[in-house]
Amino acid sequence: MTNLFAFIATLSATLFCGAAVYINIAEHPARMGCETEIAATVWAPSYKRATVMQASLAILGLLFGIAAWIAGGGIMWLVGALFIGSVVPFTFIAIM
Repeated sequence: MTNLFAFIATLSATLFCGAAVYINIAEHPARMGCETEIAATVWAPSYKRATVMQASLAILGLLFGIAAWIAGGGIMWLVGALFIGSVVPFTFIAIM
């Protein structure tokens, strides 16, 4: 069971990382090349969708990382879970 929890936690964190890299390498530079009105119009719906996706992945990584730790995976699963889980409140506070 530990391997399943570890796999799901790792997959969630990997997908989260991939989405973050894509946003920083492709989405943000593309918007910066647009006029302000267009960039602002596109940003709101994109941000809403990204928030749901990335928050879900971070919370999934948190929960399954903790589950892997509880199942005997070692302390680093807890540390990693807390790091990926801390993204949600940090982002909320930084954006607000």
